[in-house]
Amino acid sequence: MDPHPTPTDPAQPQRSLSVHGQQRRAPTRRLRDFQARVEDGDLDTYGRGGAVARLEERVADLLGKEAAVFMPTGAMATQVALRVHADARTCRTIGFHPRAHIEVHERKGYEVVHQLHGMLLGDHDRLVTLEDLEAVREPMAAVLLELPQRDLGGRLPSWEELVAQTSWTRDRGVAAHLDGARLWEAQPFYGRPHAEIAALFDTVYVSLYKGLEGLAGAVLAGPSDLVDQAREWLARLGGQLHHAWPLAVSAEIGLDTLVPRMPAFWQRAKELAAVLQDLPGVEVVPDPPQTPLFHVIVPVPPEALAAAHSRFVERRGLELFLYPRPTTSPRSSRFEVTVGENAMAVDPQEVRQALEEVIRDAVG
Repeated sequence: MDPHPTPTDPAQPQRSLSVHGQQRRAPTRRLRDFQARVEDGDLDTYGRGGAVARLEERVADLLGKEAAVFMPTGAMATQVALRVHADARTCRTIGFHPRAHIEVHERKGYEVVHQLHGMLLGDHDRLVTLEDLEAVREPMAAVLLELPQRDLGGRLPSWEELVAQTSWTRDRGVAAHLDGARLWEAQPFYGRPHAEIAALFDTVYVSLYKGLEGLAGAVLAGPSDLVDQAREWLARLGGQLHHAWPLAVSAEIGLDTLVPRMPAFWQRAKELAAVLQDLPGVEVVPDPPQTPLFHVIVPVPPEALAAAHSRFVERRGLELFLYPRPTTSPRSSRFEVTVGENAMAVDPQEVRQALEEVIRDAVG
């Protein structure tokens, strides 16, 4: 199955539980928000100056890093960071979780483009542990950790475990890179400033369009010399956009309006999970959610769930998810909930009743 399939959209739902559901259907509203923020002087040229430079400085400061560089995608940001770490250590091996985005969704770009060798750490169905790192018997240039681990339902290691893992890398001269695409969502769980979390890592990538609901883009932050090298790779890989200031401005809107609300989004995720977890055959992962993101497993095959959900959207005008995903069992499927402004507008009890209705329809 395509890891990012095109969501079906038969009925143009009036409401959506998905963080990006209404966003992709309300461009005029987003355009008005955007226009209200644009200022003279925002224009950049190939990523230099204007709103892009302002965003880079702002994110670097927020993460406590010396410098930062805007990149068009998180995939490029992480692959470039790992390439630079590997070049500095004359070692081509990088370690990461079997479900890491770089392994599952990026078509082996780290290997095909950058000649890096991937080492899978730990098991598909649990987080990486310190014991997994201690079991490594060959040199590594870098370890990639994803906070939270999206494909495991947004799970996070404890702070003590995270410190132990990054201390292990530091003691051995191995770089630690954070896939922090959803760092904004993970921060409330740790209850520590973003900079304190980022300080555990040599380099950090954050997304500008997931939790921030921006248009697109990413920022890679780290030491100034490494960021300078990353800018060179940005040009080599064709990632220099002529004008990126619209992406930077839309990201700043999210930094101002959505990052402060992440604790509230997390609380609503826990409320939603609480009303769903006792439905027959339904499982919430993790329980309770550790971030505003969690997975719901239902006793219905993906095709049947998708069809029943489409019919429900036509009847009720409420979208529960963008698309179902398979599980290891052909008799069940899962879908992702990421709480943002959209989910805050839907009562948890209504979500429970809606899922009950969809499951009844799916099982006939």
